[in-house]
Amino acid sequence: MTAMKKTILYTILLLSAAFMMFPIFYAVMISFMQGGEVLRGDLIPSSITLENYQKAFDRMPLLQYLWNSFYVSGVVMIGQLIISSLAAFAFVFIPFKGRELIFFLFISTMMIPWEATMVPNFLTIQKLGWLNTYSGLTIPFFALAFGTFLLRQQFKTIPKELYEASEVAGISRFRFFWNVVLPVSKSSLVTLGIYSFLSIWNMYLWPLLVTNNESVRTVQIGLKQLQSQEISTDWGVVMSAVVVVILPTLILLFLGQKQLQKGLTQGALK
Repeated sequence: MTAMKKTILYTILLLSAAFMMFPIFYAVMISFMQGGEVLRGDLIPSSITLENYQKAFDRMPLLQYLWNSFYVSGVVMIGQLIISSLAAFAFVFIPFKGRELIFFLFISTMMIPWEATMVPNFLTIQKLGWLNTYSGLTIPFFALAFGTFLLRQQFKTIPKELYEASEVAGISRFRFFWNVVLPVSKSSLVTLGIYSFLSIWNMYLWPLLVTNNESVRTVQIGLKQLQSQEISTDWGVVMSAVVVVILPTLILLFLGQKQLQKGLTQGALK
C-alpha cells in the first residue's frame, strides 16, 4: 500500500471515529452546561462545574439504581456463562438420542422476537411472586440460545480424541470440562460475558414491567424518571446522569474490545 493510500485510509478512519464519538463527546459537554447554554446550542461549556452531577444524585437515588444494574447484570452474566457452557458441553461431547434435533429447536428460539415471549414470561413471574425482586429481573435470562451456540462452536474446535483419551484415563466429565474445555475457551467466555452484561445493563422494558418501586429498579428506568420529573427538561442534569450510566459500559468495551472481536470469530474456524 502506497503512502497516499495509507493517508487516505487513515483520514477516513479518523473522520469515521470522530463522527461516531461526537454524540458521546457532546453529551459530556452538555453535562457541564447550564440551561441557557444548551438552548443556545453551545458546543463547549463556559465553565466546568459538577453542579449538574450533584443535582442528578440529589433528584433520584442514582447510587441505588447503579447498584441494582450492576447486581442484575452481574448475576445474569454469571448465570448465562454457567448454563450456556454446560449446555454447549453436552451438545458437543455427550452423545444422546435426538441431540441435533434438540439443538436445532433450542437455536430456533433465536428467531422468536422478545416481545412475543414478554407476556407469558410476565405471567410466569407474577404467578411465582417474583415481581419487584431480583429473581424476576435475572432468572428469566439465564438460558441464552446465542450463548450456547457461541460456546458450542468454540467447543467443537477441541479434538474429540482428547475427550476420548480423558475417558480412558478415568477423568470425569466435569473435570475435563473444568480443566481442559474452559481454559482453552477463555476468549469466547469473555465475549459472552461482555455481551450478557451490556445487554442486561441497557435493558429498559422488562425492568419497567416487573418493578414498581425504587428498591430494585435499574438505571435505565431512573433516567426516564429523571427526565419526566422536569417540567422543562434540564438537559444538563439529565446528561450528567446519562454520562454516569454509560461510563461503565464504555470502560468495559474499551477493556474487552480485543477479546470481544477474537471471541466472536474464534469459533468460526475449526
